[in-house]
Amino acid sequence: MARREGRSSRRRLGLYMGSISLGVAALVSINSFRSNVTDAIHAESRGLLGADLELRSLRTFPDTVKVLLDSLEASGTPISYSTNFASMALAPRTLKTRLVEVRAVTGGFPFYGTIETEPPGRWTSLQTSRRALVDPSVIVQLDALIGDTLSIGNGRFVIDGMISRIPGEFEFVMAFAGRVYIPGAYVEETGLLETGSRNVYRAFLKFAEEDALSDFLEEYRELLRNQQIRFDTAQEREADFTESIGIMTRFLGLVGLVALLLGGIGVASAVHVFVRSKLPTVAVLRCIGAPQSTVFSIYLLQAGLLGLLGSAFGVGIGVAVQASLPSVLRSFLPLEVPVSLEWPALLGGLVIGAWVAIIFTLLPLLEVRNVSPLQALRREFESSRRLGKLRLSAFAAVLMTMAALSVWQAPNWATGAAFALALAITTALLWLIAWGVMKATRTLVPKRASYVVRQGIANLYRPHNQTVAVTLAVGFGIFLIATLYVVQRNLLSQLEVGAAPDRPTLVLFDIQADQRDGVEQIVTSKSLPVLATTPIVPARISHVNGRSTAEILSDTAGRRSSRWPLTREYRNTYRDTLVSSERIVVGEWWGEEVENSEAPRISLENDLAAQLQVTIGDHITWDIQGIQIETQITSLREVDWARLEPNFFVVFEPGPLDDAPQTFISLTRAETATDRAELQRDVVLAFPNVVAMDLTAVQDAIESILESVAFAIRFMALFSIASGMIVLVGAIATSRFQRVRESVLLRTLGARKRLIGRILLTEYTALGLLAGLTGTVLGVVAGWGAVTFMFQLTFEPPYSQLVLLWLGTAAATAAIGLFNSRDVFRKPPLVVIREMGE
Repeated sequence: MARREGRSSRRRLGLYMGSISLGVAALVSINSFRSNVTDAIHAESRGLLGADLELRSLRTFPDTVKVLLDSLEASGTPISYSTNFASMALAPRTLKTRLVEVRAVTGGFPFYGTIETEPPGRWTSLQTSRRALVDPSVIVQLDALIGDTLSIGNGRFVIDGMISRIPGEFEFVMAFAGRVYIPGAYVEETGLLETGSRNVYRAFLKFAEEDALSDFLEEYRELLRNQQIRFDTAQEREADFTESIGIMTRFLGLVGLVALLLGGIGVASAVHVFVRSKLPTVAVLRCIGAPQSTVFSIYLLQAGLLGLLGSAFGVGIGVAVQASLPSVLRSFLPLEVPVSLEWPALLGGLVIGAWVAIIFTLLPLLEVRNVSPLQALRREFESSRRLGKLRLSAFAAVLMTMAALSVWQAPNWATGAAFALALAITTALLWLIAWGVMKATRTLVPKRASYVVRQGIANLYRPHNQTVAVTLAVGFGIFLIATLYVVQRNLLSQLEVGAAPDRPTLVLFDIQADQRDGVEQIVTSKSLPVLATTPIVPARISHVNGRSTAEILSDTAGRRSSRWPLTREYRNTYRDTLVSSERIVVGEWWGEEVENSEAPRISLENDLAAQLQVTIGDHITWDIQGIQIETQITSLREVDWARLEPNFFVVFEPGPLDDAPQTFISLTRAETATDRAELQRDVVLAFPNVVAMDLTAVQDAIESILESVAFAIRFMALFSIASGMIVLVGAIATSRFQRVRESVLLRTLGARKRLIGRILLTEYTALGLLAGLTGTVLGVVAGWGAVTFMFQLTFEPPYSQLVLLWLGTAAATAAIGLFNSRDVFRKPPLVVIREMGE
């Protein structure tokens, strides 16, 4: 019976299957891809680090650690060293410059994995002479060629090849500073390892056995921590990468999950109309003795089989999409990911799709249990539709399914629960708005409106209307797109280097004290302003309120301070005024009377003060090149870190640091790319150690990264949009008979096709405007919440783009509606009247 019923409604049931297929495809592709990445990371765990253990420090390794490493190397443990720092690279042939990250390497790094070069094999010959291997982006921006000379500080190196791929590193990092590898033996020749420069010193170790690594860490862990040396093992790097990729893919999976739940809504809508059309058949079955359970089982079996078929088709689509994800997400992958079938993900998608199809079918399908045999004789007979225990149970099952799938797909249960709650709230709001519009249109449409408008608007609340289905389907898709776009635009607007004359476009840093006047003279000689020159004083926290950092870190009683604020190196400054990116939230700035100031005054960033568990009046002692300076906190500041300007955790009052070892940052504004390039060139030629950062290039890099993230999310959101379109097509298809009947009656009464077309256009345009406006408004609200509370930024909605999104949605909905209603214009009135039996 289920097979026979299916043959008579193939088109409608095909849309039913399509609604499920796309959601299953999204989940299968993401979950299979996550398993592929996890397997690849596990297989290449040592290659991601290039060693068994990495030690890193922001200063040269202290003598105790050097002695330890020398003894290990003497005992046969291979060790490789790397010194990393930012610098300007100059191509003398083209006189072009580019900010790069220099990595001076000694030893046999990497001990695991392979660094790919073009031409191949150039990595093994790097240590033999003054050679350099560079990222392709460096070659392009310097307009250089392999074999050209590259100037880094005072050093000269021959470009020997390009770096194709480094396992364990992300491609988007190159957007900020291209990498340049040079032999460690020649790093001193650059003259760039001076006081004030921000250098990272690394040591890579290879142990013969895993137990040897464990024994080493067990014995020397505290020594390394006390010397502020961080360390990573291959297993820890694997866990970090796996967690990061897992979080990213699970969030994408949540976006894909919306497509599946939209499919469930489409299924419920299609089955509702399908059941309504089958009520006479059900009544006849009841007349000849079929019990309620038998009739219900027929259609439930049909729903389950179709859900299984739709899920199987979705699994096939998911496997095809899975193959494209490594290229879509390449910038965020630390290694090449081979694609392989993941049977648990495939089976899970099959089961989940079938279950969602069945569970969303239950609510409309329970209606057949209330069909009375009397309906076979009297069509106008209405059965009781009381909200019984079965309907409540079915509704609860739908909610539990949504919650369970959200928690399963999310990075953690809290995120999953929040996502499920957001889904429920959004669905409820969309449904309430659609219901409210249906009620409102009965009374709000002006009596004097044209016949076309009144007839088209009336279709929003007449029987077999599509208002709820279209609002849910289209509104959800637009909600996702609007939320993503609003958040993306607000993040980018905070980073824009605007046209205001006081906004810098170029930052010059690592300026030594004796170079300050010379650098400023070069800037002013090009008729460019020196917007600000800020001193930088490296320092570490020695004591907090008289307690040493070692004592605080070893104290396990009470609430413990965070480790990173106590062990990191700070780059502090001093000045007498606030800047535009900060404001005082507690205390007073210098220049105002501050009572009981017992020591030099400092202002702390608000969040840092919370991490250190200090407030106004507390004391912090700083270690500045071996000199101890005790200070008193007199104010806390809120800093807008999104502004592309020099911002600081700690600001000193003028005076105490005037004679401390320091470097300077200088800000200027050059309007054109040519002016910025020429200034960078001239500064590097005169002062090779000075680094010039083009803020517009940084902005472009950040935009590129955010665009890549947005593209990945939009890629998964396309499944939701496509599911919404299928649900829209299904809603229109399931009510097409009703529209054909009404239109033929109108034609019988003398209405022309053009008039009927205008009525349908009015209806679908109104539906599109409603769904688009609802989704856009909810997207703006969600975007406001994310920007304001998650990113803590000022919210500015892009009104014009949102209006275009709304109107575009209305136009697309109207076009799809008219296309799927073309039968209205094709069937002669007599044919329809005969089909209706009238």
